[in-house]
Amino acid sequence: MGALASNDLTTPRQRLNATLDMLFLDHAFLRYVWTSRAEVAPGLYRSNQPLPHQLGREARRGTRTIINLRGSRICGSYALEAEACRRYGLNLVDFPVSSRDVPRRETILAARDLFKRIEYPALMHCKSGADRAGLMSVLYLVMEKGWPVEKALKKHLTWRFGHVRQAKTGMLDFFFERYIDYAKTTPIDFITWVETVYDPAEVKAHFMSQWWANLLVDRLLGRE
Repeated sequence: MGALASNDLTTPRQRLNATLDMLFLDHAFLRYVWTSRAEVAPGLYRSNQPLPHQLGREARRGTRTIINLRGSRICGSYALEAEACRRYGLNLVDFPVSSRDVPRRETILAARDLFKRIEYPALMHCKSGADRAGLMSVLYLVMEKGWPVEKALKKHLTWRFGHVRQAKTGMLDFFFERYIDYAKTTPIDFITWVETVYDPAEVKAHFMSQWWANLLVDRLLGRE
């Protein structure tokens, strides 16, 4: 991400550079005053990128697993997160998800497997906690808890968490809405639709974002 970033924290200078990278290039200074942590279901939570001391708080709450939806990368936030997870005995799982594309079929099925094998309680996060965390929250409630897609979508891909459906991030909403529309005329459960009907290229081709929303999300908010 940034020129200061290094995943090696051996020397004081490397640690300082990672901290500066986290604070300013990854906008962590904002997360000292605001967190989007919220319960998805008993035992599973969502949030924006946690700071190292917040991971310590998670451990004290009994959290066992941290699901990093940003993926492994050269970044101060990631280096300090990985170190904090080791320090506090948290299982760090890297599960990269896109916020500006329709979900890949393989990603959805892998998410289903992930939810079944991780140790709970768990916290999943992306950078802002708005889009990727919202996508995974909806998938969890639908695939693990049997929620209707409409109900889960309205609860977790919303303005409350900073999600902007009019921007390219709205492809996540559009993906679920295509299933809803299909199921109205052809009753089918979500996973069967994903496995047998869902065409990512077709869904993406029919989605249209709005320029002002892309400007807000990409430039003003600096989302990934």
